[in-house]
Amino acid sequence: MRPQATPIKIRRDSDSNLDVPLLGILGFLILVGLVMVSSTSLPLSESYSLPSLYYFWRQLFAVALGCFLLFSVLIIPLRYLEAVSTFLLFLHIFLLFLVVIPDIGHEVNGARRWLRIFGFSYQPSEWIKLVIILYVSSYIVRHKTQVANDFVGFVKPFLILAIICSLLVLEPDFGSTVVLSMTVLGMLFLAGVPLKRFIAWTFALSALLATVALTAPYRLTRLMSFTDPWSDPLNSGWQLTQALIAFGNGSWLGVGLGNSVQKLFYLPEVHTDFIFAILGEEFGVVGAALIIVLFTFLVWRLFKIGGEALNQDKIFAAYTSYGVGFLIGIQAFMNIGVNLGLLPTKGLPLPFLSYANNNLLVSCLAVGIVLRVAYENRTILSNSKVKKAKEIS
Repeated sequence: MRPQATPIKIRRDSDSNLDVPLLGILGFLILVGLVMVSSTSLPLSESYSLPSLYYFWRQLFAVALGCFLLFSVLIIPLRYLEAVSTFLLFLHIFLLFLVVIPDIGHEVNGARRWLRIFGFSYQPSEWIKLVIILYVSSYIVRHKTQVANDFVGFVKPFLILAIICSLLVLEPDFGSTVVLSMTVLGMLFLAGVPLKRFIAWTFALSALLATVALTAPYRLTRLMSFTDPWSDPLNSGWQLTQALIAFGNGSWLGVGLGNSVQKLFYLPEVHTDFIFAILGEEFGVVGAALIIVLFTFLVWRLFKIGGEALNQDKIFAAYTSYGVGFLIGIQAFMNIGVNLGLLPTKGLPLPFLSYANNNLLVSCLAVGIVLRVAYENRTILSNSKVKKAKEIS
């Protein structure tokens, strides 16, 4: 008698196809964010005569909405996102036009970046980051050979990018301009753009961004104070010197949760742009290093899922995952770099940790899309294993 083949058992439940490590690291970062927003915002709430946990409850609401978006996008096949990517792009370019119109865009601290919709603040400059990733991914699907071989194929996405960046600079939102440009460059490089052409355009784009930065007086002041913040510690160098003092106070193990001194109105924007400095003060070098490790693992996981999709010849899924990896990684790198005094000060939140509702929602939705990529990767793999098992038996 011929030996009977042992059937391969495949779990059919949808949970088995979720990327649990990615979901776990995301959940941990969000919990740390809730704790830090609560810690950093208490003095601010009291100064405005608001309830002590005012900012915490708003952050918690954003987390709940972000989780809803994340799990909602899990049930949407990627082909639908690819189909609507161009529509979403032009819709958000239109919204960016609306933002820069004085009586329509909502202005805060000299920056006009928001639209008030049914009592909520919608920030197109945050959502366009995810939208451009979807559009460039779909563009690579349609023109992958042209992107890799022809000059025109490489330039077309940059024309769209130039329009978006021009509108972002008008807000002004220079930080988002840099993040968006670097993300698109990274995606096109992975799509096979020749190295010489990539380097040439990187230099050209860097020169353009540098020109924009140096022509604005307040950006020039930030750049000069970054090179030597201690030369004017009570004025232009105030934010950076106070952030460095926070890390110095924290030493190796920190002063303890809630015991930060710098959050008592010494360091501005402690619950948004400089939340990492307060985390370093309260949890020390060890706590700050742990957050850096977590972000590193998160970005690695996003790229790994993209690589798995590329191995299955799922181009849109792969480059969407790569784009999300670039987006979150670049934002985290720039925010942490600013807090540590390694980069000039920019108005960029730390993903999942800072009090920045639109950024949190976009980041959760972006990771949700990558979780959908992982789900489709593993579903196809599971189906192929089942088919192979049936053929063997």
